[in-house]
Amino acid sequence: MNFTVGKQALSMAGAGLFALSASAQAQDSEIAPAEAVPASTMPDASFDEAFPQMVSEPLVQGDLAPPGPLVREWSLDQANALVAVIEDIDIEGLEPADYRLAELKAEITAGRSETLDEIASQAFVWLVEDLRDGRTPMSARTQWFVVDPDRDTLRTDALLEVALESGDIAGTLAKLNPTHPDYARLRDELALTPESETAKRKLIRANMDRWRWLARDLGPQYLITNVPEYQLRLTVNDQIISTYRTIVGKPGRTATPQLAETVEGVVFNPTWTVPQSIVKGEGLGKRVLSNPSWARAKGYKGTRGENGWITVVQQPGPTNSLGRMKLEMPNPHAIFFHDTPSRHLFDQNNRALSHGCIRTERAMELAITMAILGGGATRDEAVEIATSGEYTKVMIEKQLPAYITYFTYGVDIDGNLRSFDDIYGRDAPVLASLSAPREADRSATSDDEVIVIENDPRGEA
Repeated sequence: MNFTVGKQALSMAGAGLFALSASAQAQDSEIAPAEAVPASTMPDASFDEAFPQMVSEPLVQGDLAPPGPLVREWSLDQANALVAVIEDIDIEGLEPADYRLAELKAEITAGRSETLDEIASQAFVWLVEDLRDGRTPMSARTQWFVVDPDRDTLRTDALLEVALESGDIAGTLAKLNPTHPDYARLRDELALTPESETAKRKLIRANMDRWRWLARDLGPQYLITNVPEYQLRLTVNDQIISTYRTIVGKPGRTATPQLAETVEGVVFNPTWTVPQSIVKGEGLGKRVLSNPSWARAKGYKGTRGENGWITVVQQPGPTNSLGRMKLEMPNPHAIFFHDTPSRHLFDQNNRALSHGCIRTERAMELAITMAILGGGATRDEAVEIATSGEYTKVMIEKQLPAYITYFTYGVDIDGNLRSFDDIYGRDAPVLASLSAPREADRSATSDDEVIVIENDPRGEA
């Protein structure tokens, strides 16, 4: 089937999303229109001019100028304002002692000096790094592969200049906090949790920091999944439009990594190229070639190359291991969202069953929504493609960010704050880092091995 994909986008009315009603799949349900969401408070003029607010996609500046000086002259009033910020930084789940508080106070008492400039500047820089990027060092972020754009868009030297020229030290630093409302919920919960509940306070702090690992502003519309919650959210202006239960990677080598990628398209009625570990290792290739009738019943098509290697591709159909759709989300880990024929597994409480990819319930509803929302097809076109039974890739014009996260304490899809099982044991190094001295000169990237999961969606998942 050669299908010419339309380019009509799903229009946006303010912050509201028009409803999609698709009959492509019996279990798919309607997405209700979102209520208009008031715009967030705009930054003050000086901050807004230096750091334009994100409009549609994460802002990545090109041809960045060399960094400016990170030691600037501080007046006593400015230094005292910085002391006030540091003394209250525990509100954000950070430790005042990490930011040279005692030394800063002593230098203020001694009067203006170059030493005061050095200490105050360094304390401010460290606050920027921890509020913007997270205090947790990369060595404690297990299988974390998100590239945070904030280091480029919210430059440390420019922030220092804005703070000193405006005189608003506290305001400049406060604007580095994640804009997602779930971060504010955690901060409020931390304030309400007694000091005696040390384990709970530490868990809240760890998950506040996980929000700082992401971009400060996730964008106006995106997909976000919290792996331990087994839920995927479609979000517009930080408001949940629809949720989908998920099946995620098994603990161990096939655990789902943490990523921030881009949905570039939707594949309806996908094929599945069977990995060689099954084709050769389990003898599937020989069986497909020697038993054509069995292969046809299973949807397998096998070919033998000149080098003798057998390639097996499972054709679209009800038994296809990827189900009826997958989201085109190129990344070096080969992780993506897709359907599954084993839909009964969504009823299980423990859904860490896959080989790394994320399977979603009501997958065809999600696929059609992505095609329309991204401007790749009209509603009628998307339904026609979905129900055709033929492989069709719909590339979308308005690409959506997709965040694969790992929170063990946070807001669930019902709006309740609660803990989630640490299914991959990723809390321990993060919690330990909170008790250890702050690491300076931290790497901006993870040293973890990039595990390319040879996707095998067969069997129990």
